[in-house]
Amino acid sequence: MRRLTALLMALAVLVAPAGAEIDLSSPAPQATPAPVELSGSALLDAPPFALDCAAALLLEPQSGQIIFEMNADSPRAVASVIKVMTILLALEAVDAGRVALSDMVTVSEDAAGMGGSQVLLDIGEAQTFDVLLKSAIVGSANDAAVAIAEALYGSEALCVERMNERAAQLGMADTHFVNCTGLPAEGQHTTARDVARMAAEMFSHPLYFEYAHIWLDEVDHGDGRVTQLTNTNRLIRLYDGCDGGKTGSTDEAGYCIAATAERGGMRLIAIVLGAPSGTERFDLAAEMFDYGFANYRLYPVAQRGTRVRGGLPVTDGDAGSVAVQLDADLTLLILKGSEQGIQLAPNLPESIAAPVAAGERVGSVDVVVDGKTVAQIPVAAAESVAATGLRQSLKKFWGHWAAVP
Repeated sequence: MRRLTALLMALAVLVAPAGAEIDLSSPAPQATPAPVELSGSALLDAPPFALDCAAALLLEPQSGQIIFEMNADSPRAVASVIKVMTILLALEAVDAGRVALSDMVTVSEDAAGMGGSQVLLDIGEAQTFDVLLKSAIVGSANDAAVAIAEALYGSEALCVERMNERAAQLGMADTHFVNCTGLPAEGQHTTARDVARMAAEMFSHPLYFEYAHIWLDEVDHGDGRVTQLTNTNRLIRLYDGCDGGKTGSTDEAGYCIAATAERGGMRLIAIVLGAPSGTERFDLAAEMFDYGFANYRLYPVAQRGTRVRGGLPVTDGDAGSVAVQLDADLTLLILKGSEQGIQLAPNLPESIAAPVAAGERVGSVDVVVDGKTVAQIPVAAAESVAATGLRQSLKKFWGHWAAVP
């Protein structure tokens, strides 16, 4: 009772003027830099040339910007392009140490019995995980893909469960996997946008490119048999800068490819689904690459730590203002020569109340291109500002009162 009376008396002395804010909270901890959020809209309203396929998308993965798309959210079969997710899980397992490339894998009856493209594995044959991964990436081997699935998860069914979980984590809302090979299966479908998402993730693994550039290789089965591997992605040889991709074709899916190429430090990903022939899918992907490399470039718009302006006014603090700075890097994909069309518009409050913690988010900067906001860069306090006056007195009193036995 004595403590409560003391508290009420103190509050009567320290009561704030009407409308004033009283904040007894502790200074906010330093925040983790927030990611820059880019607009998900394609840079072009429509493809700049005719695309003789069911769906297509051209993506620059560093910025995450889509140059153009066509029927990108239409669910459809994509044949062996499904293996992008199987390969991604294998790459992630190697990176995580769950499996080593040197690990031996014994081929099961289910794996050896896969139809379609194969590396001709036998039941009971032992191969390294390295050979199986190479066979799936280079030769699109269904038997190797199932052997990988079983090595990682115990069965293809359990691998498919993980494939769907990983798809959800990547935001692939219009995808459902039924197998790990892409062989025709009821209910299995994805979209050009979702293929781009998982392909970008696969292409982010350096290990992938150690296999993807291989044009010809062979698999020694250890019993005198040798199977020749030929890369199913002809763009590896035909397109300057192409260093990876996954093909697929069935009567249902048509001819598909998720390909990537890099020139001048910029990488592009081209998705072509449902082309009428294998040659046309390669030609379309090459034409998409040509357009992207000819017309666009990466432009460093902002660097984390850059000061936004002189300072943001602070109320009830031991300093009248606080320096603020960009809290993220931003690189945009832009039309070559359009740098002058980029504007940075601060979106900050008139003032901020103390206490302010270094790293605390205080606003943002809008990135405007041709009158359209395409991104927001978080802005954070560059230093701490302590509270003074009424705020500080209340905090000190509260701490002292709470400590009274």
